[in-house]
Amino acid sequence: MTERVDNPADAIRLDKWLWAARFFKTRQLAIEAINGGKVHVDGQRVKPSRLIRPGSRLEIHKDSLSWEIEVRAINTQRRPAAEAALLYAESEASRLRRQELVRERRELGVAAPDRKGRPTKRDRRRIQRFTEHGDSVG
Repeated sequence: MTERVDNPADAIRLDKWLWAARFFKTRQLAIEAINGGKVHVDGQRVKPSRLIRPGSRLEIHKDSLSWEIEVRAINTQRRPAAEAALLYAESEASRLRRQELVRERRELGVAAPDRKGRPTKRDRRRIQRFTEHGDSVG
């Protein structure tokens, strides 16, 4: 199904818009989310090349957070976060749900996932101090 666009400036690829609106750090991450079924347009699962226009309704699920937004503007360039926020309008219910989830996670003390990889030099020194201290106590 090919979409016909009367004015190409009125539409943009979904993956490019998600990147420009700063929902994803790279277009590749946006593509992976779309292909993984984490992004819906007007209630339907779509492909990254789907053209969206102002007025399109998006559902975006990222980690444990979700957004229900309406596209307000099109921008092909990635701009600062303050400008990117002007590209969409989030529904009040979606915003309140997300804020409540963030508040609950903060109260429960659910921290961000731990770093992966090798310990830093500072971490190694702390580990060494801890293990040396532990040996002298016992």
